[in-house]
Amino acid sequence: MDDNMMLELFENRNEDVINAVSQKYGGYCKCISFNILRSVEDSEECVNDTWLKAWNIIPPHKPFVLRTFLGKITRNLSLKMLEKKNRNKRGNGATEIFLDELAECVSDNTDIERDFDGKATLKVIENFISELQTEQRNIFIRRYWHLRSIEQISKDYNLTESNVKQILFRLRKKLKTTLIDEGILL
Repeated sequence: MDDNMMLELFENRNEDVINAVSQKYGGYCKCISFNILRSVEDSEECVNDTWLKAWNIIPPHKPFVLRTFLGKITRNLSLKMLEKKNRNKRGNGATEIFLDELAECVSDNTDIERDFDGKATLKVIENFISELQTEQRNIFIRRYWHLRSIEQISKDYNLTESNVKQILFRLRKKLKTTLIDEGILL
Protein backbone atom coordinates (compact mmCIF):
# COMPACT_ATOMS: atom_id res chain seq x y z
CA MET A 1 0.00 0.00 0.00
CA ASP A 2 1.43 3.39 -0.91
CA ASP A 3 1.69 6.38 1.41
CA ASN A 4 -1.16 8.32 -0.21
CA MET A 5 -3.53 5.42 0.39
CA MET A 6 -2.39 5.18 4.00
CA LEU A 7 -2.91 8.90 4.52
CA GLU A 8 -6.39 8.52 3.06
CA LEU A 9 -7.11 5.70 5.52
CA PHE A 10 -5.90 7.92 8.38
CA GLU A 11 -8.19 10.72 7.20
CA ASN A 12 -11.14 8.34 6.91
CA ARG A 13 -10.34 6.99 10.41
CA ASN A 14 -10.00 3.46 9.02
CA GLU A 15 -8.23 1.27 11.59
CA ASP A 16 -6.70 -0.89 8.85
CA VAL A 17 -4.10 1.84 8.45
CA ILE A 18 -2.41 0.76 11.68
CA ASN A 19 -1.61 -2.67 10.21
CA ALA A 20 -0.51 -1.06 6.95
CA VAL A 21 1.94 1.39 8.54
CA SER A 22 3.14 -1.31 10.92
CA GLN A 23 3.94 -3.64 8.02
CA LYS A 24 5.58 -0.97 5.88
CA TYR A 25 7.36 1.15 8.49
CA GLY A 26 7.50 -1.04 11.60
CA GLY A 27 11.07 -2.20 11.02
CA TYR A 28 12.24 1.33 10.21
CA CYS A 29 10.69 2.77 13.37
CA LYS A 30 11.91 -0.11 15.55
CA CYS A 31 15.44 0.46 14.30
CA ILE A 32 15.27 4.17 15.20
CA SER A 33 13.88 3.42 18.62
CA PHE A 34 16.28 0.56 19.37
CA ASN A 35 19.29 2.70 18.45
CA ILE A 36 18.19 5.13 21.15
CA LEU A 37 16.84 2.81 23.84
CA ARG A 38 18.85 -0.40 23.31
CA SER A 39 15.84 -2.38 24.50
CA VAL A 40 13.53 -4.45 22.29
CA GLU A 41 10.59 -4.14 24.68
CA ASP A 42 10.92 -0.38 25.09
CA SER A 43 11.37 0.02 21.34
CA GLU A 44 8.19 -1.92 20.63
CA GLU A 45 6.32 0.23 23.13
CA CYS A 46 7.54 3.42 21.47
CA VAL A 47 6.62 2.13 18.02
CA ASN A 48 3.11 1.27 19.21
CA ASP A 49 2.87 4.73 20.73
CA THR A 50 3.98 6.12 17.37
CA TRP A 51 0.98 4.55 15.64
CA LEU A 52 -1.34 6.00 18.29
CA LYS A 53 0.22 9.45 18.04
CA ALA A 54 0.00 9.37 14.23
CA TRP A 55 -3.66 8.32 14.53
CA ASN A 56 -4.33 11.32 16.77
CA ILE A 57 -2.40 13.80 14.60
CA ILE A 58 -3.59 12.75 11.11
CA PRO A 59 -5.91 14.56 10.40
CA PRO A 60 -5.78 17.53 10.68
CA HIS A 61 -2.03 17.40 10.02
CA LYS A 62 -1.10 15.80 6.70
CA PRO A 63 2.61 14.96 6.54
CA PHE A 64 4.52 15.55 3.35
CA VAL A 65 6.62 12.37 3.75
CA LEU A 66 4.92 9.72 5.89
CA ARG A 67 8.12 7.73 6.55
CA THR A 68 9.97 10.76 7.89
CA PHE A 69 6.94 11.85 9.88
CA LEU A 70 6.64 8.46 11.59
CA GLY A 71 10.40 8.30 12.15
CA LYS A 72 10.37 11.70 13.83
CA ILE A 73 7.52 10.70 16.13
CA THR A 74 9.33 7.47 17.03
CA ARG A 75 12.58 9.31 17.66
CA ASN A 76 10.94 11.91 19.90
CA LEU A 77 9.01 9.30 21.88
CA SER A 78 12.16 7.21 22.30
CA LEU A 79 14.21 10.18 23.47
CA LYS A 80 11.50 11.06 25.99
CA MET A 81 11.47 7.50 27.27
CA LEU A 82 15.26 7.47 27.52
CA GLU A 83 15.24 10.75 29.40
CA LYS A 84 12.63 9.40 31.79
CA LYS A 85 14.59 6.18 32.35
CA ASN A 86 17.88 7.98 32.87
CA ARG A 87 16.59 10.93 34.86
CA ASN A 88 18.52 9.83 37.94
CA LYS A 89 21.45 8.42 35.99
CA ARG A 90 22.48 11.55 34.11
CA GLY A 91 25.46 10.94 31.84
CA ASN A 92 25.11 7.16 31.68
CA GLY A 93 22.91 6.93 28.58
CA ALA A 94 24.15 6.39 25.05
CA THR A 95 22.42 9.52 23.78
CA GLU A 96 24.73 11.75 25.78
CA ILE A 97 27.65 10.46 23.69
CA PHE A 98 26.00 11.69 20.50
CA LEU A 99 25.03 15.00 22.03
CA ASP A 100 28.53 15.50 23.45
CA GLU A 101 29.96 15.10 19.95
CA LEU A 102 27.74 17.91 18.70
CA ALA A 103 28.19 20.08 21.79
CA GLU A 104 31.20 21.79 20.29
CA CYS A 105 29.03 22.94 17.37
CA VAL A 106 25.70 23.87 18.95
CA SER A 107 25.23 25.94 22.08
CA ASP A 108 22.90 25.21 24.99
CA ASN A 109 21.23 28.62 25.47
CA THR A 110 18.57 28.81 28.14
CA ASP A 111 17.45 32.42 27.77
CA ILE A 112 14.47 34.00 26.02
CA GLU A 113 16.35 34.19 22.72
CA ARG A 114 16.58 30.39 22.65
CA ASP A 115 13.54 29.83 20.43
CA PHE A 116 14.63 32.41 17.89
CA ASP A 117 18.23 31.22 17.93
CA GLY A 118 17.06 27.62 17.71
CA LYS A 119 15.07 28.29 14.55
CA ALA A 120 17.98 30.15 12.98
CA THR A 121 20.37 27.39 13.97
CA LEU A 122 18.04 24.73 12.58
CA LYS A 123 17.84 26.52 9.23
CA VAL A 124 21.64 26.79 9.01
CA ILE A 125 22.02 23.09 9.90
CA GLU A 126 19.39 22.08 7.32
CA ASN A 127 21.24 24.07 4.65
CA PHE A 128 24.56 22.61 5.77
CA ILE A 129 23.24 19.05 5.52
CA SER A 130 21.59 19.63 2.14
CA GLU A 131 24.91 20.82 0.67
CA LEU A 132 26.87 17.74 1.77
CA GLN A 133 27.77 14.95 -0.62
CA THR A 134 25.31 12.08 -0.44
CA GLU A 135 27.55 9.71 1.53
CA GLN A 136 28.61 12.41 4.00
CA ARG A 137 24.99 13.50 4.48
CA ASN A 138 23.87 9.92 5.08
CA ILE A 139 26.67 9.25 7.57
CA PHE A 140 25.91 12.50 9.44
CA ILE A 141 22.17 11.77 9.57
CA ARG A 142 22.67 8.16 10.61
CA ARG A 143 24.91 9.24 13.47
CA TYR A 144 23.07 12.29 14.75
CA TRP A 145 19.45 11.64 13.74
CA HIS A 146 19.17 7.84 13.86
CA LEU A 147 21.81 7.63 16.60
CA ARG A 148 23.59 4.71 14.96
CA SER A 149 26.92 3.59 16.34
CA ILE A 150 30.22 4.14 14.55
CA GLU A 151 30.45 0.36 14.13
CA GLN A 152 27.02 0.18 12.46
CA ILE A 153 27.81 3.06 10.11
CA SER A 154 31.17 1.56 9.15
CA LYS A 155 29.45 -1.71 8.23
CA ASP A 156 26.72 0.11 6.28
CA TYR A 157 29.29 1.93 4.13
CA ASN A 158 32.07 -0.66 4.13
CA LEU A 159 34.43 1.83 5.79
CA THR A 160 36.74 1.43 8.74
CA GLU A 161 35.56 2.80 12.07
CA SER A 162 38.52 5.16 12.02
CA ASN A 163 37.42 6.49 8.63
CA VAL A 164 33.87 7.08 9.87
CA LYS A 165 35.18 8.89 12.96
CA GLN A 166 37.37 11.07 10.73
CA ILE A 167 34.46 11.91 8.42
CA LEU A 168 32.26 12.83 11.38
CA PHE A 169 35.04 14.90 12.96
CA ARG A 170 35.52 16.86 9.73
CA LEU A 171 31.77 17.35 9.31
CA ARG A 172 31.42 18.65 12.89
CA LYS A 173 34.34 21.00 12.32
CA LYS A 174 32.79 22.20 9.05
CA LEU A 175 29.41 22.64 10.76
CA LYS A 176 31.00 24.67 13.54
CA THR A 177 32.68 26.94 10.99
CA THR A 178 29.40 27.31 9.10
CA LEU A 179 27.53 28.24 12.28
CA ILE A 180 30.16 30.81 13.23
CA ASP A 181 30.14 32.26 9.70
CA GLU A 182 26.35 32.60 9.91
CA GLY A 183 26.61 34.45 13.21
CA ILE A 184 25.19 31.67 15.37
CA LEU A 185 26.54 32.05 18.89
CA LEU A 186 28.20 28.91 20.19
